[in-house]
Amino acid sequence: MRLFSPTQQHFRALGAVRHIGKPKQQTITICQLDGEEYQIRRFVAGEKLVSGVLPELDLTTDAVFAAGT
Repeated sequence: MRLFSPTQQHFRALGAVRHIGKPKQQTITICQLDGEEYQIRRFVAGEKLVSGVLPELDLTTDAVFAAGT
């Protein structure tokens, strides 16, 4: 039987199981409202960011990650 910490139990209760137990990787998440739901796009190292709101955006994940160091 696997035991979860209280925080993990809260995440599980909220439907965020996809965030529990996976290896950590630098990721940028862009959320766009589509009707009443958000469409989630995740970008990892080496990818160009794509935004429906900012179509002229010319930025890569690597540039964002490098700016944070």
